[in-house]
Formats: sequence, structure tokens, C-alpha cells
Amino acid sequence: MMPSSSFKRPSAAALPPFVRLAAVLFVMEFVRSAFLISFLPAYAAGRLGVSVAAVGLAVSIHYVADTAVKAAAGYLVDRFSSRLMLHAAFGTTGAGLLTAFFGQQPWMLVVGAILIGIGVSPIWLLCMSEVREDNRASQMGSIYTVWLASLGAGPVVMGFLLDRGYGVSFGVLGGLLAFGWAVALGWNVRRGISARSVPLREQLAQLGGKLAAMKPLVPGMVLQTAAAGLLVPVLPTFATDNMGLDYSGYSLVLIVGGAATAVGLIPMGRLSDRWGHRRFLVVGFAGLAAALFLLLSSSGLVPSMLLAAVLGLSYAVVLPSWNALLASFVPDDQKGTGWGVLSSIEGIGVMIGPVVGGWVAGTYDPSVTVGASAVLLAGIAAFYGFFPQRRLTSPEQTE
Repeated sequence: MMPSSSFKRPSAAALPPFVRLAAVLFVMEFVRSAFLISFLPAYAAGRLGVSVAAVGLAVSIHYVADTAVKAAAGYLVDRFSSRLMLHAAFGTTGAGLLTAFFGQQPWMLVVGAILIGIGVSPIWLLCMSEVREDNRASQMGSIYTVWLASLGAGPVVMGFLLDRGYGVSFGVLGGLLAFGWAVALGWNVRRGISARSVPLREQLAQLGGKLAAMKPLVPGMVLQTAAAGLLVPVLPTFATDNMGLDYSGYSLVLIVGGAATAVGLIPMGRLSDRWGHRRFLVVGFAGLAAALFLLLSSSGLVPSMLLAAVLGLSYAVVLPSWNALLASFVPDDQKGTGWGVLSSIEGIGVMIGPVVGGWVAGTYDPSVTVGASAVLLAGIAAFYGFFPQRRLTSPEQTE
């Protein structure tokens, strides 16, 4: 406590909404990644005796639910206060955790995973809706840094907690979620905006006009997530069979790539705001493609770590610029709905990429899948390199 009443204790309300929501994003994504990647597989097999197929189904449907509800969640973000949306998100996520933990049947794991996907979905949209126009790429870099940190920290921490038992592990997840919810209770976050007084038909017409103007960005929206999705089912096998890595080396390579991305996001976002977004897209996508092509002829831990660092930095170049361009097409009075629709479009690539990647690897070889991903990324770099600059910017925005 402060020694004198002449001083005021800092409160959560004094923080900018963007900072508050970034903190909530960290909590939610930490809980989600820890639960899905580490806790759920171990708990389902060790305590419930559930098959790996059931766990895989639960995880897959979780991401399908997350993608499917984003458009609807964005509409609700525009029409209701952010405070109400935060409470609904925490309540739904908590219900999902309880259902998955106390349920004794595989279908209850699936239901719990679906509820968690629905609960987490609005948090990302709330963060996007608070991005300011004067430094979009910088704030996008900050959002993705928080996301990557939570995504990496959750499974690692949970790995240590599982040694102490499932009850302790679940208690930490529930306690962290309750802590985030308790902090959110004291915030009077951004109120619902003018979208609630605009008829739905008029909102959809305005949003449709924006989406029509951004057609040049649609190939990148789907193909870049598809290119990443292609790699998901084959990376461990490719690393061991084609690159000569053991699983420890593969984990180290992933850590290096993730660290390079996290370190590069904020500075690359600032540079992108200063120098223009398109050139960063071209350089980033070209760097991703080149590194993947080099992986096809590389082996050993050190070369793999170097290429992972190139991949991570290239990803850091792409992400802030890409999302800043998308932000310029999102109507100011429909940010939640706009980001929800855009996230759903990008989710198409997330859903089809792993299926196609697994089929290609099974039919041919994992290296063919990696090569296909590199070709897609190189094609995106070439497309945006030669596409007219004016077509890549919203008519109402300028670089």
C-alpha cells in the first residue's frame, strides 16, 4: 500500500486498451497451447485411456470451431462492449476446460475442445480492433510477439507440471484462467461502437465493398496459410529422415526459429511502417521460399539451425506488414466483423493445408511436400512483387 493518500495506486484502467487486451491474449493463448499440445494428449492417454485418434479429432475440431465462429464473433465484438465479450470468452473457455477434465468419454473431450476454441476466438479479434492506424505494423508485431511467447511457453511449462500430476497441472491452468478473468473484471474496456445503430444489411454492404476492393490480397490470405499447413504433418518426419536430426535436435531447431521470429517482429513492424509494406511482403515471402528450398539439400544440426533462423526472421518480416495491409481494408466502425471475416478466409488454408500435405507426403515423399510449400511461397512473392502498388492499398488509405 502507498504510505500517503496523496498518491494514487496505478490500476488496470490506467493502461491502454491495447496493452490490457495483449495481456489477456497471453493468458488465453498460454492456457490453450498448454492444454491442447501438452495436457490433453497426456491426460487422455494416461488417465482416461482414450485413443490417439480421439485426441487428434478433438484438436482438429477445436481449430475448425475457432475458425468457423470468428465471423460471428467479430459481429458481436462490434455490437457489444469489449468487457462483456471478455467475460463471455473467459466463461466459455472455463466451461471447456471443466468439460474436458471431468468428462469420462471421448465425446466430452471433443466438446471441451470446441468450447475452448469458441472462447479464445474473440480475444484475437478484440486485440485487432484496438490497433491504431498510425502504427499498424508495429502493433501487429507486438500482438504476434505476445502470441508466439504464449504459444511457446504454455507447452513447456505444462511439460514440467505434468510430472507433478494431472490435478496440479489442471489446477494451474484453471488458476491462471481465473486470474486473467479477475483482472478483466476491473476493466471498463472499449464500449460497443456505432455498428450497433447501423442495420445489419447496411453493415454487410459496406463490408462487402471493402472485401471486393481487397481481392488482390485473397491469394496471399489463403495460400500462405496453406503453405504453412502443408508442413504441419511432415516436419518431424522430414527432420529425422531427410535432415538427419533426432527429436532433441528437431526441438532445438524449432526453438531457434521461434526465437528469431519473436525477436524480429517488433523491429520489422516499425521498419515496415516507415518504409512501406509491399517490399517487406516480397522480401519476407522470398526469404521463406529460399530457406525451404535450401532445407531440401541440407543436413546436420548447425545448418538446420541457421536456416531455421532465416525462416523465423522472414516470417517476422511478413507478419506485421501483411496484417497491416489487411487492417487498411477493415472498416473503422466494423473492425470486429471485418477481422472475423478475414480470419475465417485465412482459416481455409489452415484447414486444407495439413490434409493436402499429408496426402502428398504419403503419395510421394515428405521432401515433395516441403518443395510444394516453397513453390507456393515463391509464387506469392512474385505475385506481389509485380502487382501494382495502388491495388494493394485500400482506396481510403495510403502507405
